[in-house]
Amino acid sequence: MTPGTSGSGSTAGDDPLQTAVWRLRSRGCWADAAELLAPHAVEAGPALQRASLLVERCLYTGRGWAEAEDALRTAEATAHADDERGAAASERGHLAYVSSLLHEHDRTDEARAALGRAAALLRPDAPGRALLDFRRGLVAENLSDSPQSARGAYLRAHTAAKDHGDSLLLSFTWRHLAGLALRQGELAEARNGFAESLRLREELGYLVGTAPALMALAETEQEPEAGRLRAEAGRLVRLLGGVPTWLADKLAPPFPLSPPAPA
Repeated sequence: MTPGTSGSGSTAGDDPLQTAVWRLRSRGCWADAAELLAPHAVEAGPALQRASLLVERCLYTGRGWAEAEDALRTAEATAHADDERGAAASERGHLAYVSSLLHEHDRTDEARAALGRAAALLRPDAPGRALLDFRRGLVAENLSDSPQSARGAYLRAHTAAKDHGDSLLLSFTWRHLAGLALRQGELAEARNGFAESLRLREELGYLVGTAPALMALAETEQEPEAGRLRAEAGRLVRLLGGVPTWLADKLAPPFPLSPPAPA
């Protein structure tokens, strides 16, 4: 069972605000990034992006649930068009998924219902449709134990991410398709997918997602390469103060964590 997420992407163009938000997000400083967006959260787009950041913090740290809920309610209140309401419903489903996955509260039914509502609201070519497909795959794989359904959803998201040039989402679809291949014993296919995921995250500078990518690739390698990849993952987790928390527990040998960085 592997957590996974994606947000509004990393392409900031020439927008200084989006550039600053991405730099903070990629280093696990979600609360700081959300604070930059707070003055703009009276509009649907920034409100949703702010909620997405705080939901991602829940996934990586297992904390900040109340703040994520508050931000999500704001996003839902500012959403008026169907695409906006669909994107907010997708985020609601993702928060419920994360809560269920990390055993904070079992909100599996809520996750399915919210993602289904999002599917009814979002146009087939809406910007958030690929992310929605990916999230439906996560629920199918990790909450419903339905790998075939998950694979179909991941493939739809993968194709759309390629078409739209969403490299961050593509790093997630590569990784989760590879995870399914590994479950089926397709080692070469899994290794290729994990390697592509790692390459994309390194190119994007998505530091907080690089350690999980290294650990995933290590599952397909033999020693000493597997040990090197795990050691590098451990270094990054130490650098980020023990984030992601669900990965820190898996790293061996155990290592002392520095105090959590402000997030």
